[in-house]
Amino acid sequence: MWGAHSEPADSYYQVKPECNDVPATRFKIRPGKTLSVRKWLAAFAPNGQLDIGKTLHRIHRGGIHPSIRGEVWEFLLGCYDPMSTFDERKQIRQQRREQYIRWKKECSQMFPIIGSGNYITAHVITEDGRPIRDPAVCLDTNAKSTEMAIGNGPLDMKVTQWQLTLPQIGLDVKRTDRDLVFYENQENLSKLWDILSVYAWIDTDVGYCQGMSDLCSPMIILFEDEADAFWCFERLMRRLRGNFRCTETSVGVVTQLSNLATVTQVIDPKLHQHFETLGGGHYLFAIRMLMVLFRREFSFCDSLYLWEMMWALEYDPDLFLMYEELELNMEKSEVSKGKPKSTRQCGKYERDNMKIKSSGEPLPISVFLVASVLKDNSSVLLHKARGLDDVVQILNDMPGNLDAKKACIGALKLHKKYLKKAIEIAALEAMTRSQKRRR
Repeated sequence: MWGAHSEPADSYYQVKPECNDVPATRFKIRPGKTLSVRKWLAAFAPNGQLDIGKTLHRIHRGGIHPSIRGEVWEFLLGCYDPMSTFDERKQIRQQRREQYIRWKKECSQMFPIIGSGNYITAHVITEDGRPIRDPAVCLDTNAKSTEMAIGNGPLDMKVTQWQLTLPQIGLDVKRTDRDLVFYENQENLSKLWDILSVYAWIDTDVGYCQGMSDLCSPMIILFEDEADAFWCFERLMRRLRGNFRCTETSVGVVTQLSNLATVTQVIDPKLHQHFETLGGGHYLFAIRMLMVLFRREFSFCDSLYLWEMMWALEYDPDLFLMYEELELNMEKSEVSKGKPKSTRQCGKYERDNMKIKSSGEPLPISVFLVASVLKDNSSVLLHKARGLDDVVQILNDMPGNLDAKKACIGALKLHKKYLKKAIEIAALEAMTRSQKRRR
């Protein structure tokens, strides 16, 4: 109803009464703008195919109603093809639930605390895989499960490395979203630990890194079924796992920080030069924003609103097929052999990227979001930051002052500006090469 009043969304993610220092929530459920239950159901054809184009438009206008957020996210993250039917999705969901159960059972056989409703925050084995027999070091577990987990003798190296990550996961779980009433329930904490532990086992390249609990936490809240929460998190990690992949010499997010530096140099050269002068040319002060997608800069509710707008803007209708073919070890180029993408089914950011022909992968919208935030705070950073500590302090003081929708609009504007300048630079370089050949 167009005349209806906006509804605050805080009641869906209750904060503990004693936590009065959390950022205020700006997101409101706006009738006629926010994707409602009624509009969501109306977007499906009788056989279950989804009008994704209309859905993306509504999300960009006003976000998603919290009551349907989880099922909409499954499409935005590529869990399902919008052209699939109800029956096809039901079959896929069942197969995935069974797969998760198998993986969790495998992990439970190696470490029986998984699935027990408990979790650990201290090591039960040494780095060479030998058991620590003192039950006092095994926090947040019952004694019987601890004894089962310890076992006898040294473990396989892969198992050892995995078990050594479990206490770190437990410590991060205890710290994640501790201001929410939802996580006063031990069962919810153990679900978060179980999912992260299973993921760490199956993704041998990345395993577990700090920050992943912040990305997984909303999934636990949005999905009643643990397996569904796992698969939504797994799809999110497909986008972000490169940021967490580490080598002996670098961390994956360094690539995004380098991209951020390049974008800032193009759109705000004065600010970039200021960072260079301060010795912050590597942009390490922005690492948290990129790693956990602004989870610390916004309230819990606003961060979810920001995420869904980002995913709607970046949406690619080939996402599901690309993920499925990669699972079958098929080349990415196989995806492009089908029909051309419909621009109507793409997010606005993706459509802008499609307008230019580039040999490289397009930059994620998160880079432009950070650039937008830096540009909006450019005046303060230029006049008050006399060192990197000042830059960090200014950015840490932002929570509560940021607007998710404004940040996305700013990111789109900067993206267009960047693409325009990139095209101009490419044309200039081509002209220079042509002139050199003539000589």
